[in-house]
Amino acid sequence: MKPAVLRPQALRDRQGEVRYCRKEGGTRLAVTVVEATNEALDQIELEPGMGSPRLGNLLGIPGLRTWRVGKFPLLWCCFERADHLDVVRLLDERQDILAILGDEFGSN
Repeated sequence: MKPAVLRPQALRDRQGEVRYCRKEGGTRLAVTVVEATNEALDQIELEPGMGSPRLGNLLGIPGLRTWRVGKFPLLWCCFERADHLDVVRLLDERQDILAILGDEFGSN
């Protein structure tokens, strides 16, 4: 097991999603999002290599993996390090993920 270490931007991403869900769907939905994001992190901590390398390969970002958050259109984006998971972002699949990650990691 490798602990997930969320970068400040990943923490802000999750806070933003929770706020949005609370505003649009109420407290119950916001709590469900928190639980789902935590459960997804628990899963990748247990098996870090199970995330998809598709986006990383597409963008030319070696080692970048994504993992979907339950039934929500959210993706955790992370790198497996020797002793932890480096969680860089939580992105909504409806965003222009290729542009966001490309800009952030200097690809494309």
